Amino acid sequence: MHARITRLGIAIVALLTFPFAAVAAELVMVEEKGCIWCARWNTEIAPAYSKTDEGRFAPLRRVDINDMPEDLEIDRRVAFTPTFLLVEDGEELARIEGYPGADFFWPMLTKILTQNTEFAREKS
Repeated sequence: MHARITRLGIAIVALLTFPFAAVAAELVMVEEKGCIWCARWNTEIAPAYSKTDEGRFAPLRRVDINDMPEDLEIDRRVAFTPTFLLVEDGEELARIEGYPGADFFWPMLTKILTQNTEFAREKS
């Protein structure tokens, strides 16, 4: 019993002394009903996204262009769909506007993650 209480005490002290991690990055996909490029992204990228290093680092959050959440601080209005906002702590870091295909999307996503977050360091 004493050993269990000691381990619990050590765990509590560890939690209190280590700083809490910052809210992780997320990729916000701004979409709208009837958007053919959103549908194409959903077919070509969505099934694999969460299984990639990028998807694990910046989980996907979907929002409708006509119902932008108040918790997002964006640099400028989103004009068309899809637009992908790289967000951390609710604040826009970068964006990808449009979706002309997987050959464009993956390199651009990796670029904005590497330039704006700790993504490259965490992959190493």
